[in-house]
Amino acid sequence: MVSQGPDGVEGPADPDAGWSARHGDLRPSPVVRGWLRLIRVLAAGPVSRVPPDLLSAAGVLLLVGAWALVVVGPPGSALPAVSALLVVLAGIADGLDGAVALATGRARPLGAVLDAVADRLGDLLLVAVLLALGAPLAAAVGLAAATFVHEYARARAQAVGMPGVGAVTVAERPTRLIVVALAAVGAAALPAGVPGVGWTWGTVFALTWAGLATVGLVQLTWGVVRSVPPRFPPEPPTPGR
Repeated sequence: MVSQGPDGVEGPADPDAGWSARHGDLRPSPVVRGWLRLIRVLAAGPVSRVPPDLLSAAGVLLLVGAWALVVVGPPGSALPAVSALLVVLAGIADGLDGAVALATGRARPLGAVLDAVADRLGDLLLVAVLLALGAPLAAAVGLAAATFVHEYARARAQAVGMPGVGAVTVAERPTRLIVVALAAVGAAALPAGVPGVGWTWGTVFALTWAGLATVGLVQLTWGVVRSVPPRFPPEPPTPGR
């Protein structure tokens, strides 16, 4: 069964089919389905009048605010908890920009490029939040590098013909947002550090992110190897020949 899509093109009646089509025909988990439905409900409300590019920019600005609150907040203050809230709101904005673009027929290639740039800026800001929460500089640089390799490898594979995303890994952007939000909550609740080990919350969750990033790169590598076509598509014939 099919239904009319927001752009006038017929599409699957299953509301999760669009996500599945963009992710190599994978079926979303119950958690992902719940998240997608929340985003669809929000995208159908007053926020649908907001330009999608503005929502992308709002996600970046929210993460700037999250970083600033951690930097200026005195030890033991509640500001890291507010920072965690801003990280969550940034995740919602990140989901809404694409949902609003699709629901209102404003999706366009340039918007997708701007969204990707906003996501990478957001990733750097997430690393900066962990750095402000006490993560070592070397760990922060390593996290930024691993995240950019993850996203660059996927983008290049798609550019040479890989359908979908190759693999939905444990190190995707929602995971990064959750890791940083938990680090900020921990810093607000127990500013002295992680009980028992005395490490800063930034250090603990930088290590958590690093472990997830390692597993995620392995998952993505396997997905790319399985999904990338063995040959480049044939070039179109030259006009006049």
